[in-house]
Amino acid sequence: MNSLTLSFNETMFNVVRYEQDIWLTSTELAQALGYKQENAVSKIFNRKADEFTQKMTQVVENPQLPSLGMRIFSLRGCHLIAMFARTPVAKEFRKWVLDVLDKESLQQLIDTRVKINAEQQAELKEIVDRRAQGERRLHAEMWARHNKHFRIARYSDLLAIHFQDAVNYLETLEIKSKGNIYIDEKQSLEMLCVHARFFQAWWNTHSPALAKLNPLLVSMLNDNMFSMSSAISGVSKKCGFKMPNYDYDHMFELKTLPHERYKLLK
Repeated sequence: MNSLTLSFNETMFNVVRYEQDIWLTSTELAQALGYKQENAVSKIFNRKADEFTQKMTQVVENPQLPSLGMRIFSLRGCHLIAMFARTPVAKEFRKWVLDVLDKESLQQLIDTRVKINAEQQAELKEIVDRRAQGERRLHAEMWARHNKHFRIARYSDLLAIHFQDAVNYLETLEIKSKGNIYIDEKQSLEMLCVHARFFQAWWNTHSPALAKLNPLLVSMLNDNMFSMSSAISGVSKKCGFKMPNYDYDHMFELKTLPHERYKLLK
């Protein structure tokens, strides 16, 4: 069990790493929820024990008092405890713990290098089949370029966090009348506009939080984002680009994992 630190308001947690997940002790959880009694969370659990699973709470060895042990709660367990809590800060804590859970899920996705699932493989295959129009040579060349671009042996090895990039790449490969594939200046500009739009969506979602850390920097970058927006519109109009019609307001929320963003087409 390795520990790290995590804080909510004035409570600094000695986070416990148990079975590769984040767990909080009942004592510190009670403090964060605004209870004066250290055993307040234990009392809540005892009343509602039948609603908790082993993935939500465990009793582990207490480093300070090994003979007694201590109860810990996973992030999902903490959220359930907060649902039963009636303190003024409980609502704020529930939102906070879900944000931590989303970040942890995303980090696990990155750390474990999860590959695309069967549904995503089918999505990519449909794009190649549709664009190749039955030409075997073109079909093979599209996959070869795709795999080389993402440095993988086969398309099924693509990481889930790169799925949307793969969709954009295959959809924007320009095909000549004779079936040859080439990437010209126009396609490069289109890909640049698409990624700039994605970054702009990310900025709109997370800049308010960044402004709390450095308001001057965010103010300066907002001017850049305004210029970027004008540039994207100008280039897209001049070159006749059609930007992907995503739900940009929600695609970069913490609860939206990278491999789920492709579902946000309107």
